[in-house]
Amino acid sequence: MLADITSPADVRALPSSALGSLAEEIRAFLISRVHRTGGHLGPNLGAVELTIAVHRVFSSPVDVVLFDTGHQSYVHKMLTGRCTDFDSLRQAGGLSGYPSAAESAHDVIENSHASTALSYADGLAKAFELSGADRRVVAIVGDGALTGGMCWEALNNIGGSARPVVVVLNDNGRSYDPTTGGFAASLRSGTARGLFEALGLAYLGEVDGHDVHAVENALWEAKALGRPVVVHCKTVKGKGYEAAEADEADRMHAVGASGASTGRTWTDAFSDEIVAIGSERPDIVCVTAAMLEPVGLRPFSQRFPSRVFDVGIAEQHAVTSAAGMAMGGLHPVVAVYATFLSRAFDQLLMDVALHRLPVTFVLDRAGVTGPDGASHHGMWDASVLPVVPGLRLAAPRDPSSLAALLREAVAVSDGPTVVRYPKSSAGPDVPALRRVSHFDVLREVPDAEVLLVAVGPLAGPCLAAALELESHDVRVSVVDPRWIAPLDPHLVKYSSRHRLVLAVEDTTSTGALGSRLGQALTGSSTCVATFALPARFLPHDSRARILRAHGLDAAGITTSVLKRLGGK
Repeated sequence: MLADITSPADVRALPSSALGSLAEEIRAFLISRVHRTGGHLGPNLGAVELTIAVHRVFSSPVDVVLFDTGHQSYVHKMLTGRCTDFDSLRQAGGLSGYPSAAESAHDVIENSHASTALSYADGLAKAFELSGADRRVVAIVGDGALTGGMCWEALNNIGGSARPVVVVLNDNGRSYDPTTGGFAASLRSGTARGLFEALGLAYLGEVDGHDVHAVENALWEAKALGRPVVVHCKTVKGKGYEAAEADEADRMHAVGASGASTGRTWTDAFSDEIVAIGSERPDIVCVTAAMLEPVGLRPFSQRFPSRVFDVGIAEQHAVTSAAGMAMGGLHPVVAVYATFLSRAFDQLLMDVALHRLPVTFVLDRAGVTGPDGASHHGMWDASVLPVVPGLRLAAPRDPSSLAALLREAVAVSDGPTVVRYPKSSAGPDVPALRRVSHFDVLREVPDAEVLLVAVGPLAGPCLAAALELESHDVRVSVVDPRWIAPLDPHLVKYSSRHRLVLAVEDTTSTGALGSRLGQALTGSSTCVATFALPARFLPHDSRARILRAHGLDAAGITTSVLKRLGGK
């Protein structure tokens, strides 16, 4: 049947008796294709019948269908005519792993950051009311997303209106990890109805989310109410695939492409070291925003279960809660993806830094992440965080320096510290010749005219470029700043000995180390340039290909130096 479905109208035209077979076909397709390309498998296996029912009752794109979080939208993509493109999922130029307005009129928002869809829904409903448009808004929201504060801000507004927003609660008891907190307990106990009704929303449920007819009937009832309503569907993450349902860690939330092997990752290196530090220091506690496994805190939680706090998908709360723990004499380590820390910048600035509290932030997936696309590239933190007074920001070049910098970070007692590293295999250690103040000299050539300031994992490409530049009679030294904020005055002095200083960074050039180093050397004879990522949203592709496309590999660095030296 999938081959004949090019739009939701084709789904609505199917007889009810065919829907069970369609669901089976969709699951088989998902298991086959997502294993081939990599992507989010478990969440989509659990949303099959629910998505079919939504497209049977509502008429996308006239009716707007939103997903929170967007990684559960694969079935929606299939039912809106994109099956034939699935071999390109998360590949360069291919399908996004999230809703994408550039792909289809059936996608409105690109929301890989959770807990946002209800606010979009509230705004769209207001716009439709004012314009007189006869359009419905349907938001499919996971119970994990509802641990985020924005959802409740939105529900407060939606429930206080008469606008016909339909909230489909996809309750599988999990995000990456099992859903935590008081709201999760209310879902398990069956008392959630009162929460929603107290906010002014009608409540329908609980509905078996894998009974497509039951979900469809509930949605017809919700549509007929013509008011804000929650349709509570109970589902199973990974439904219909034994390997996913038996996966206790995260129900096969995300799988890599077939044959992909990364070896030891940066996350593994952090995971090992934080356990070692925790065994030495009982004041070390860890905080995660529903991502215990992805950020590498599972071993720490197994060793020290009372010292790990999963706050749900609530980064703002995570940071201010960590501030409170620091006030109480602990040293919290908040482990999040780099892209998600931007959601709690105000809390870091005003609740942690203003009080000079010792909280360490560990930013996984910093820099270019690859196939998850624009919303997941962690390319903003190293440009934005240096403006925070008293904040120290580290970028390790290899696993050994990650361990050392993490220890230095948790030793700080008078303000926030940050350690950032990418999503990739960690690779071998890169030895240093010597340390000057806080930075490492990796390669030193007498009378070098060029200095490459290699930030974090770009040390390897910079060293390779230095060797290549030797063949062009260019003398190059290479340093690793280790701590990229605040600016080390000894690094400024060392840089001033060179004709050209090129800071090579996997962040945006605005606010990067190179720009700050250039400001410090204004008026000197040294030319300072920043070689980094452009300040724009980058599409999905492999990390290596994106870095290469922007010249952040050995060949690109070599070319950049030669151009700046006039083609020497």
